[in-house]
Amino acid sequence: MKENAVITIISITIIVLNMMMIIVLDIKNAIMMATMAEVTTVTMAEVTAVVMAEITAATMAEVTVVVMAVITVVVKDVAAVGAGCFNLINN
Repeated sequence: MKENAVITIISITIIVLNMMMIIVLDIKNAIMMATMAEVTTVTMAEVTAVVMAEITAATMAEVTVVVMAVITVVVKDVAAVGAGCFNLINN
């Protein structure tokens, strides 16, 4: 009779310990998932900010070069037309 009681107590103790271990593992997994989600979100935000800044800087540099080239061509054309008109007037 005592042996059955001891076996029952040991069995219940093992079941309780297993349940506690499952709970602890679930909590650990939840913390890990939350941490990974947070790290991923922060990393993606950082990468996006850096990439967008890089793209913006490169695009602005390209646009500036093209606009300056166009302005140079237009100014030269206007100067040439002006010089032609000046020559026509003076001749």
